[in-house]
Amino acid sequence: MHMMTKIHRFLLLLAGSCATLTAAAQESGSVFNFLNLPVSSHSTTLGGRNISLVEDDISLSLQNPALLTGVSDKTVGFSFMTYMQGTNAGAAAYSQQVGAYGNWGVHAQFVGYGSTSETLLTGEEVGKFRPLDLCIAGQYSHLLSHRWAGGVTAKFIYSHYGPYTSCALAADLGLNYYNEESDLSLSIAARNLGGQVKSFGNQHDPLPIDLELGFSKSLGHAPVRISVTMVDLTRWSRDDYFTTGTKLKGGSLFINHFVLGAEWLINDKFYVGLGYNFRRGYEMSAGGSSHAAGLSFGAGANLKRFKIGLAYAKYHVSAPTLAFTLAYNFAKSEQ
Repeated sequence: MHMMTKIHRFLLLLAGSCATLTAAAQESGSVFNFLNLPVSSHSTTLGGRNISLVEDDISLSLQNPALLTGVSDKTVGFSFMTYMQGTNAGAAAYSQQVGAYGNWGVHAQFVGYGSTSETLLTGEEVGKFRPLDLCIAGQYSHLLSHRWAGGVTAKFIYSHYGPYTSCALAADLGLNYYNEESDLSLSIAARNLGGQVKSFGNQHDPLPIDLELGFSKSLGHAPVRISVTMVDLTRWSRDDYFTTGTKLKGGSLFINHFVLGAEWLINDKFYVGLGYNFRRGYEMSAGGSSHAAGLSFGAGANLKRFKIGLAYAKYHVSAPTLAFTLAYNFAKSEQ
């Protein structure tokens, strides 16, 4: 009964957050959109958005804090990805168990845009600056019952573009149900709930708040696992769905909320995966790239102490993206 009460309370918290989120998400433009980058090779492999994969992978918890309960004690992880030409992104994370049911963690995420010339209105170059997006966060997850886990992430977000700076405070909420016997995982996550503390100008812009649903499931005795994630569930209007201002031209809006992924689990240590992001595929094709731009693929190894992953995707017409993740578990090395 006590466990069910905790689950009900967490569901009520998520429901209240989602009601606020739905009302706030009607604005099409937002700042700090770098928060939607996967910073995980495993997530990049499966289309770039995944909140339901229960693995001993600390990088996955950055999209759903409830998944932190599946991460081993004293784990450190690093992620790096190439983005647009001259732009790189990365993340570092650490987690540790708290008692028998909890995990806490910290992580930092950044996007660096290289060196940019600073010019006057006349075109005269007066110097250079290095634009930067940064997020520093703390996480906590807790097993609410044998199969339910909840988690929260508190974020401090900062952007610096020459003479302009902005910062914000936000939170992610996540809930996961996992049946180990059937290898079925169901998740819901409300992400980037918050607002700017300091804006770039006089107007405060909304954060890229989002509500997501997802599930992952192994196919019986076959070494295959599928994942389906629904994103942008607070935005359904044809006019405000695409942040780039792109309008749908007779296509189905509904399908662009889906991200699909499939993995071949070679054994308990190695996987090969493939993903497709419908929205990215549509937007990239509208921008002149092939519709196959929504595709991604990758592979990884889960060894005793080390975990490593590599993935390929395309987020921009100018250059492909390579994502690399490495993690190390100190607790297992002490055994």
